[in-house]
Amino acid sequence: MELFFKGGPIMWPILVLSGITAAVLVERAAFLLRMSLDRDPKAVRAVFELVERGALDEALATAARSKDLVVQVLGEGLRHRNNSLSEALAESASQQIHRFHRGLVVLDTAVTLGPLLGLLGTVTGMMRAFSLVGGGELAGKQAAITGGVAESLIAVCFGLGVAIVAIVPLNFLNARAERVRREIEASATRLEMMLARNRSDAEAMMVDRVA
Repeated sequence: MELFFKGGPIMWPILVLSGITAAVLVERAAFLLRMSLDRDPKAVRAVFELVERGALDEALATAARSKDLVVQVLGEGLRHRNNSLSEALAESASQQIHRFHRGLVVLDTAVTLGPLLGLLGTVTGMMRAFSLVGGGELAGKQAAITGGVAESLIAVCFGLGVAIVAIVPLNFLNARAERVRREIEASATRLEMMLARNRSDAEAMMVDRVA
């Protein structure tokens, strides 16, 4: 705490920023853990196998029972398979991906704002030190001048610390969101192709019967 107070008044906004950053990191960690527990690759395979066989209602029922994010997107597509299939898939995919991006703007702000607040603390600390030097009377003021320099160094150190703590999770979460986006898009495209093939097969069978 002594080191904190030596950093000057700019340490308070840095403290607030670090608290918000820590809260976001805890929330994102809990979210990723929950998503990992909800993942169900078997359900994804089961839905595709049922769609391949043409058992669309059964595939929709299977999707409704799963919490897997990919299965939920597929279920939304199956629910609107007769109209607006692509739009339903795109909207559901956007909602799922948005969940992974939540809070990232805070971490991005911390990466940028932390060093800037530290730099501001550096400027104010050095201004304080040089104002004492400019006064002409240095006798007995050495401690105050040293305190101003220390204030500037402590502030920039804490500001950089917040940015360093935030940037690694930020990059990790961005990469995770991108991986999920690719997985959802691949599964949605596969579902569209399978449903289109099923419709083509059904139309071919109707033509054969009429012939």
